[in-house]
Amino acid sequence: MRIKTKSDFFICKGLPDFEKFTPEIIQNEFPKVLNNLENDFNDIQAYFEKLLTEEKLDWDQIMMPLNKINEELRWSWGVISHLNAVNNSESLRDVYSKFLPEVIKLGNKIGQSKVIYKALIRLKDTNVFDITKNRILDKEILDMEHSGISLEDADQKRFNQNSERLGDLSTKFSNNVLDATNKWFLILEDHLQIEGLPERVLELMAISAKNHLKRTEKINPKNGPWKLSLDIPTYTAFMTYAKNRDLRETLYKAFVSRASQGDENNNIIIKEILDIRQDQANILGYKSWADLSLSTKMANEIQNVEKLLEELREPSFKTAKRELAYLNEFAYKNGLNPKEKIESWDINYWSELLRKEKLNLDQEALRPWFPLNDVLKGLFRLSKKLFDINVIEANGEAPIWHKDVLFFNIFNKDEKKIASFYLDPFSRPESKRGGAWMDECLNKGKDENGKEILPVAYLVCNQTPPSNGKPSLMSFDEVLTLFHEFGHGLQHMLTTVDLPQAAGINNVEWDAVELPSQFMENWCFDKVTLLNIAKHWETGEKLPDEDYKKLCENRTFNCGMATLRQLHFAITDLRLHSNKPKYQGQEPDQVRRDIAQTTTVIEPIDEDKFLCCFSHIFAGGYSAGYYSYKWAEVLSADAFSMFEEADLENINNVKSIGKKFKDTILSLGGSLSPLEIFKLFRGREPRTDSLIKHLGLSTTD
Repeated sequence: MRIKTKSDFFICKGLPDFEKFTPEIIQNEFPKVLNNLENDFNDIQAYFEKLLTEEKLDWDQIMMPLNKINEELRWSWGVISHLNAVNNSESLRDVYSKFLPEVIKLGNKIGQSKVIYKALIRLKDTNVFDITKNRILDKEILDMEHSGISLEDADQKRFNQNSERLGDLSTKFSNNVLDATNKWFLILEDHLQIEGLPERVLELMAISAKNHLKRTEKINPKNGPWKLSLDIPTYTAFMTYAKNRDLRETLYKAFVSRASQGDENNNIIIKEILDIRQDQANILGYKSWADLSLSTKMANEIQNVEKLLEELREPSFKTAKRELAYLNEFAYKNGLNPKEKIESWDINYWSELLRKEKLNLDQEALRPWFPLNDVLKGLFRLSKKLFDINVIEANGEAPIWHKDVLFFNIFNKDEKKIASFYLDPFSRPESKRGGAWMDECLNKGKDENGKEILPVAYLVCNQTPPSNGKPSLMSFDEVLTLFHEFGHGLQHMLTTVDLPQAAGINNVEWDAVELPSQFMENWCFDKVTLLNIAKHWETGEKLPDEDYKKLCENRTFNCGMATLRQLHFAITDLRLHSNKPKYQGQEPDQVRRDIAQTTTVIEPIDEDKFLCCFSHIFAGGYSAGYYSYKWAEVLSADAFSMFEEADLENINNVKSIGKKFKDTILSLGGSLSPLEIFKLFRGREPRTDSLIKHLGLSTTD
């Protein structure tokens, strides 16, 4: 059968022409897409009804029509979702919010089609498939069961209403965070307020002030005015370098209290989300949302996650307590009033000063060695060495959504194009969601005529933009982030699985998805790799060896506090979604504060309403899954240790193991379980000792 979905703009194939997707066009055209998809769905049901009269079904009969309609829905809604994240406006937000319930309704219809469910069951029962096809079928069937296929009418109605409400709430949550972040600012005019800030940061703040005040005169970074805001590049820099403690306190309290009051209050939304998720889990026969979530993940059970987190928490807590004591001692010696104690708004500031003294490392001073273009060249050289691919810039070849967006093609060793990706590198706080992510633009597969579709990825970061004639000079953390997102992209783009349902990141358990991304971060600490990346933007001088050594030493600097912070988030997420009797009846914030007693070394202040901006779990896909970062970090550290054991300076060994990594972790996608794929690469099951060693965590008191 052929499925035809037509719209003047939503062609559901190829690269989207982003500039044409205005809110007005979406408003007019997307209803046509929904209508045609609805008709396609009805055609599929009628077609499957006929097929079910036959004794045996074959794969293409069932899976091709399903993949086609799912891909067209993913492509069309994906364009809108992507633009809502990277080019947000009030009118686009309104359109997005308007159609989200309709998309959820259609998704529920497909997921709750008894005819489709019967067809999948029949397909599985009447055939002997290989492991990959069985994994795909098992997941499709389980997804339908998790979509409420087996529910009675009343429960199904409630389930669907819940689904739509959760969609509305997550959108509202995200919008509140964005609005609250953009709403808060201070215009600074006193030099005492900006003392300690690097020139680059002052330029950024001066440009921001000029735009905000709508001034026409040339900016003057040395004399201001300067706009202090909550966007990540400004916030992080101010907390790290500003001498004015009172302003750091003000800024910190504004940041951690975002979206917790007034028109952007997420407190009520959080409680409703948690209640609905619990109800959804119960309707489907699970004890909690965490049990439901983990049923599709590598960890599988809450106890397995708790065991891993505790294995990391204990050494992290011991290490963090020693780090804080040392930091306090250092701060008292260097000007902190002995009657005071280090507060949360002091950590970054005093840590940076300690870092400079202990390691003689000034991270800000290293930015000139990490211009974006050179970092990209180094990243692509590494990719060629490890995976035998060539990444070639192709700006102008593809439609883009902002002038800053870059486009690249990937070629294999035979010079055949195998994939492409977009890179949107810079922060745009007025219109772009914070954080960094990889998303699918096009999935690997074949069109209705059998022509190959090459995978295309979105890589989105929020790093420091160029200013005053200087290129984007990256912090080392921003370099790590770029490598991280590129790792995600590699798994999407280098897949060799022919079945689209298991190609790239499709069908990969959520807690294993971070393995390639975190694996790539490790290469930033490899001497050959880093010195090939780091070149001074003006002189071309390579990063001195002593600075490389400092960066490696810095990897474990305050590692206890950094790791503990992530564990605090992960454990909080898991407990909130576990419905444990101990926490029933407690406010979410109190649950978090109870957990903080063993997962923080400085307790959250009263103003700290972190949950209200915890978008990963309330507006993203990480609910009962934030632990995935640490779970996958164990896998990635263990994977990288295989290269270390083979000698990182032995290029032949590195290339050989890189090929093995490409042929397993990156290539096989969701065709096998992540554990089986890991064992194919590593030759054994993963261990935590490599991560504990990499992090420099203490295992003794």
